[in-house]
Amino acid sequence: MKRACVIGWPIEHSRSPIIHNYWLKTLGIEGAYTREPVKPDELKSFLQSLGDRGFSGCNVTVPHKEAALVVAAERDASAEAIGAANTLWLDGGRLCASNTDAYGYMTYLQKCAPRWAERDAPVVVLGAGGAARAIVYGFLDAGVSRVTLCNRSRDRSEDLARHFGSRVEVRDWSSRNAAVADAGVIVNTTTLGMKEAGDPGIDFALARSDAVVSDIVYVPLETTFLASARAHGLTTVDGLGMLLHQAVPGFEKWFGARPQVTDDLYNRVRADIEGAV
Repeated sequence: MKRACVIGWPIEHSRSPIIHNYWLKTLGIEGAYTREPVKPDELKSFLQSLGDRGFSGCNVTVPHKEAALVVAAERDASAEAIGAANTLWLDGGRLCASNTDAYGYMTYLQKCAPRWAERDAPVVVLGAGGAARAIVYGFLDAGVSRVTLCNRSRDRSEDLARHFGSRVEVRDWSSRNAAVADAGVIVNTTTLGMKEAGDPGIDFALARSDAVVSDIVYVPLETTFLASARAHGLTTVDGLGMLLHQAVPGFEKWFGARPQVTDDLYNRVRADIEGAV
């Protein structure tokens, strides 16, 4: 029986088992997917013994994504560019790493707002953490000519801009509302709004009517940020779809079949989220 898991510290909050065990059941695959709590000082030994523990691979969540990349013997272009790994698998005994966050985000954005790229407009990304790195990579890989970063710590934004090059510019957090005025897509990658705590404070009256607004926070599913954008008539994209779609490549690596993100799966995970809020 093939086995995979998700590792983190803590890990009890992860909804990845709901997703992968749903696919195992619907595809009729004999397998298992579990949560495995791994302390930071035990990460290297856990990953180096992944096969001995009976796992084909694993997902990686906070705080291990950057450290997992270092442990991996082989890394694909997405993991290298983003500087973190969220998906690991064994190939001939060698630990391989990828980062599927950009894939997950861009796939769901295309599904929910297929016309997002019709206008050559800058993308505004709020935040400069690990999620922002993945999403900036996704937009640059898709051919966006300019990404504007606004973060409460300007130093972190400038570090990220240097990493990705001249198509990424930095603006102060205090000027974030001016930055959205001509944006094609506005993305919140900060934790503001998670569990209804805080809000990025964007005045969507300043945004163009064809702007797309997305939030990677998915607890709650509709944050104050998204509700405000929707109230101004803007197209919105929630954070749950990114979580579901980023899981697809890993499942295929571990279990040998490419799963589908269906409305039924979305609704099952949404129900779990709403029951926990």
